[in-house]
Amino acid sequence: MSKIKVILLDGSEVELNKDATLYDAALKISQKFAKEAIAGIVNGEKKDLNYTLKNNDRIEILTFTSPEGKEIYYHSTSHIMAQAVKELFPQAKLAIGPAIKDGFYYDFDLDRPFTPEDMVVIEKKMEEIIDRNLPLKRIEVSREEANKLFKERKEDYKLELIRDLQDDMLTLYQQGDYIDLCRGPHIASTGKIKVFKLLSIAGAYWRGNEKNKMLQRIYGISFDKKSELDNYLILIEEAKKRDHRKLGKELELFSMHDEGVGFPFFHPKGMVLRNILEDYWKEEHYKSGYTEVKTPIILNKSLWMKSGHWDHYKENMYFTKIDEEDYAIKPMNCPGGILIYKCTLHSYRDLPLRMGELGLVHRHELSGVLHGLFRVRCFTQDDAHIFMTPEQIKDEIKGVIDLTDRIYKTFGFSYHVELSTKPENAMGSDEIWEMATNSLEEALIDKKINYVVNEGNGAFYGPKIDFHLKDCIGRSWQCGTIQLDFIMPEKFDLFFINKEGDKEKPVMLHRTILGSIERFMGILIENFAGAFPLWLAPVQVKLLPIADRHIKYGKDIIKKLTKYNIRVELDEVNDKIGTKIRKTELEKIPYMLIFGDKELEEDLVSVRKRGKGDLGRIKIAKFVKNVLKEIKDKKLP
Repeated sequence: MSKIKVILLDGSEVELNKDATLYDAALKISQKFAKEAIAGIVNGEKKDLNYTLKNNDRIEILTFTSPEGKEIYYHSTSHIMAQAVKELFPQAKLAIGPAIKDGFYYDFDLDRPFTPEDMVVIEKKMEEIIDRNLPLKRIEVSREEANKLFKERKEDYKLELIRDLQDDMLTLYQQGDYIDLCRGPHIASTGKIKVFKLLSIAGAYWRGNEKNKMLQRIYGISFDKKSELDNYLILIEEAKKRDHRKLGKELELFSMHDEGVGFPFFHPKGMVLRNILEDYWKEEHYKSGYTEVKTPIILNKSLWMKSGHWDHYKENMYFTKIDEEDYAIKPMNCPGGILIYKCTLHSYRDLPLRMGELGLVHRHELSGVLHGLFRVRCFTQDDAHIFMTPEQIKDEIKGVIDLTDRIYKTFGFSYHVELSTKPENAMGSDEIWEMATNSLEEALIDKKINYVVNEGNGAFYGPKIDFHLKDCIGRSWQCGTIQLDFIMPEKFDLFFINKEGDKEKPVMLHRTILGSIERFMGILIENFAGAFPLWLAPVQVKLLPIADRHIKYGKDIIKKLTKYNIRVELDEVNDKIGTKIRKTELEKIPYMLIFGDKELEEDLVSVRKRGKGDLGRIKIAKFVKNVLKEIKDKKLP
């Protein structure tokens, strides 16, 4: 029998029989590898395990340990869920069911809402389908055949998807009687799924358009080991305890109201936290050579047309009329910053010019995706725009990276970095995009920062570096971004006078570090589970008199602490001291000072520290000294 060779990821070669499949290649490597194999990549394209290989193909076998393997595993589980729903509820219509970062979902159109009891029944049906070990067969059909099939099955959403596809030949996947429109690839058979769990039900507009029908979305997760599912479910329970919406209400930080859906209301304690963040942000930026600006919230339509936002971002903007002219509420701060730059004639000696802005922006988000402080319709970006010469690009990017690193470490966050490249709706030539992307990449390489490339996810005016924070329970949050922009300076005819006395276009850097003050507050609430470090805590010290006669001593202590800007509250409620302590623990306040007759006699306080309990009795002056040092050092819990 004639032979072929294929080349593995590490450059080594494997000899196979002609007409061998990806599965055969995995089996040739080892039986264990073949058992774990989910799918593969052949010459850069994802393929099913039964894909027939050709001579000199470059291949990679995917298992659940790889991001690509997980994605295929999740996607296949979504098909199993959809099959279970169709068997239980034949009248349900199928929409879409992709893999997502943490699992999968499928959208259904059903004439009644799914219930928690339905979820249990669907899970049991999924287990049956997995036990049947049905092969997932890839089928190529013509557009006409696909239309005929889904018309017979009355799958209106699939027919709409087919209308939007340009290909003459379409790909379907079949398992048993279930058929779906899908490019794949998928696992070899349903029995490959080891463990799964359906997590929640939510509403979702068809194609994300609020003018379309609201569908029902079922979310789920799957793993190849039960221990991983158990750990994930523990994480989910821990995340529920840390939910910033729940803690925000309990700790009186913020609230959301039907009178302003998507617009958060910050309470006094929430404003303390917010102001601390903003003051810290201003201090660090001043040290790094930034000036601060503020631009209007409402600006004329002509500005947004010139910037490109009118064409590329209009569906996310709010509008109004002033003096019979069209205006828009700003979704981004950059055009306002550009107008400030244009007010003055700049020399090369003025550059780089770093302008920071804590700018309030408004973006129209669909009601179905709003989520506490994480997804709102108005938020304050910790924005900055840097105008520089082409020669300064790399150093300025490095400077932003250093500032970002310093700020994240203050809060105890580690992070990973992604480089996002040119999207489909990009403005500007390929040459400009290549130059901008290379500049970002070179800066990351110079800083010895590991990164992954996120193809096609750049802003419409330039590529970007994204920073993804990792919190204390392992979740990832996208916050900071550095966007390099050659387009806006061209569109707004920006210039500076160079060394030769000629006009030259500056390069523009857009960047945020916290991302938005609101979202970062939500992340902090969940990361610390509301138990903030002392320097961030809205109330740093709670005074607990043992009896009413000790309240006056407490008021004297307040004067001593507030003199040093230590945030303090006095509990004057006539409760037992044990009750007061338990209440303060629920409020997650870092320090309690307890005092009765003995403390008054000796001018002392008994100190309890959150998480450490009783620290003994101490003079107020000594306590103040210790607390001020802890605040100055920004110590973490």
